Amino acid sequence: MALQSALAAVREAPFILDAVRAGDDLVVAAGNDGGPHAAAVLAAAVHDDDQVTAIAAVHALGAVFDDRAAQELSALLSDPRTFLREHAAWALGTRVPRLDAVGRLVAGVAAGGFATVINQRTLRRWAQSAPDHVALALEGALLSPGALSPGALASGALAREAPDARARLVETMGLVPGPVASRAILRVAAAPYEADRVRQAAVAALGDRGQRDIEVLELIGKLATTDGELGAVATLAAFDLGERSPEIRSAGAGMSIAQLFLHADLDRELSRAGAGDNGGIATMLVRLGDALAAEPGVDRVLTMSRGSAAAAVAGLSEAPAGHLLTPIPLMSEPVDAARAWPVNVAAERGIRRALTAHGRVDVLHLRMADVGSMAASTVATRLGIPTVFTLAPDPHAVIHALDMTGALSRNNFGAVDENEHYWFRTGLVRRLAAGAYRCALFPRPQLRDQLRDLLGIDIEAEPHRYTVVPEGIDLAVSDAARLEAELVSGADGPPSAGRLGSGTGPLCPALADLEGLIAALPVERKGLPIALTVGRLHRVKGMATVVEAWAADPALRQRCNLLVVGGDLHHPSADEQGQLDAIAAVMTENPHAAAGLVLSGHRPNDVVARWMAVAHTGLPGSIAPNGVYVCGSLKEEFGLALIEALAAGLVVVGPDAGGPATYVDEGKTGFMVDTRSPTAVAVGLDRALDLAADPARYGRVDAARRLVHDRYTIQAMARTLSGMYAGIAAPVAG
Repeated sequence: MALQSALAAVREAPFILDAVRAGDDLVVAAGNDGGPHAAAVLAAAVHDDDQVTAIAAVHALGAVFDDRAAQELSALLSDPRTFLREHAAWALGTRVPRLDAVGRLVAGVAAGGFATVINQRTLRRWAQSAPDHVALALEGALLSPGALSPGALASGALAREAPDARARLVETMGLVPGPVASRAILRVAAAPYEADRVRQAAVAALGDRGQRDIEVLELIGKLATTDGELGAVATLAAFDLGERSPEIRSAGAGMSIAQLFLHADLDRELSRAGAGDNGGIATMLVRLGDALAAEPGVDRVLTMSRGSAAAAVAGLSEAPAGHLLTPIPLMSEPVDAARAWPVNVAAERGIRRALTAHGRVDVLHLRMADVGSMAASTVATRLGIPTVFTLAPDPHAVIHALDMTGALSRNNFGAVDENEHYWFRTGLVRRLAAGAYRCALFPRPQLRDQLRDLLGIDIEAEPHRYTVVPEGIDLAVSDAARLEAELVSGADGPPSAGRLGSGTGPLCPALADLEGLIAALPVERKGLPIALTVGRLHRVKGMATVVEAWAADPALRQRCNLLVVGGDLHHPSADEQGQLDAIAAVMTENPHAAAGLVLSGHRPNDVVARWMAVAHTGLPGSIAPNGVYVCGSLKEEFGLALIEALAAGLVVVGPDAGGPATYVDEGKTGFMVDTRSPTAVAVGLDRALDLAADPARYGRVDAARRLVHDRYTIQAMARTLSGMYAGIAAPVAG
């Protein structure tokens, strides 16, 4: 395709996703055309008001090997628009080093945010051919212009400034080969005046470089004897340098499977479920790991998630078989997925250590286009470990949904991309899928058509590479919660509308907690059924939309109370605070609704299961039976909480896009609605309450539970996956 035609295809694409995909063709056309004419055309397009076209033109400039193109990209590193600076740094990584750009790339690393990972990637590539120039630029930034005197450095005055920025610079120095970088890193690691955060970055880099110089080994050995996180990082560096051996035996003859989700704080009790990014996938991975480890032919499962360096050290002394929760130290405070990209280097180091310290790993399963999967894919390629990738239209479905509502347009795409990194993530999905031996797919209506339209992938072209894998829940948890709810409610048959139950069983702490939340409501609100929604407080999960749907409909809020479960209410992340602010705005518009709204914050998964159960059976004196469950997600690839709600006997309301339509029986077990519209969600809630209270429809509860039992258990998911893994893993020599 000629350059002008390819550029026109980007500009004239009917939807944003089409334009993003057309950008790939523009890059190819620019590389084929080349020369000063192509550079001039693309340089002009960079300044379009159409920000999608501007970004596409930046990447196309990266393919034009002409000095004018290189000059344009270098100049864009100083552009006032953040998204153009980031994409220019990305595009420069495809070119030979340009020495006049190194200083600004280094400044971008120090500035933090998504620019850190983009600029680091380019500097890392350039350092392979110009290591000394990159190392000297980083060292100059550490010394800082105006504070270069030995006295200032020795006094530690400079080291006390901006420790996080300095840590990023030191971490980047660790990616640069050669003696100049090695000497600089060693100096920082040994400097007592440097902040611990900075020294930790230097020590981790020393371990990763594999240089067993006597000076390095003595310093690492000395620091490993100290207390605190620095001592733990030094201990891990000693493992990396071969000075210590992990106390774990290699896997046996069965398969060794690894999986990860680095944005979660995983523990056996799932105590952080629903806070930050600890959503359904975090709960599922813990229970799936247990189920996989119980499968014939599986010897060990490693589930990697974020953790401290000290926890990572302890993890190197785990049992040799079964399900191991393996902490990966990310060398930073926990942040949400959208802001976690700068931990890429630490993630690579931690994942590599985990995958090598635990002996043979046969298959690594990647599930999301996030920094963890990006880092793990790089490590797996280097170690020769085959990967499975769960392929889903994420963020593609969100981009398309926002495009349809007008919230995302060509004129604001770049500004939104600064926070959401849609362009980068769509490309990452493509790369992860292409590099995987097999792809797991969520069930969804018109699966082939949706993947073709949203991702541009035709799964029938290579059908052997794709397997549909429904997710599953631990039905034992739901069944135990249901039996407990029936005991305390006195329910011995189909609940009837308005009956509060007559059970006398004692309340467990989980139900006593819920009873206390309802007791805080005005007296006239007691004895109503509840509409329950569970999930992370994130815009994509639509919690504020659910609140608006309920609060703005006086008749609906008279029928039920609304219980919102999820989020850290005491120390909210930026995403959580955004949803809390949106909910507060809804309450300001509808002040009477506050009397029936309960924001509980996050709760462990087994507690949520009990709350779902009593939403169905009722809780004497507090909650009427026949409650409902509502999911307001803009998109839901599968919807584990919806499955849990069906298992609890609840009528559900969910999004009409994605996986839920494959298991919700419209009008019988729930209703699918356009979750972009609060009015549509309100209508769905109203209809769900009618259905839940209709005793003639009680057979729906048994039908829903049979469906979950037959198709959507965690054990069924484990069987499907273990069969897929067995077809990939190489046989173990006898």
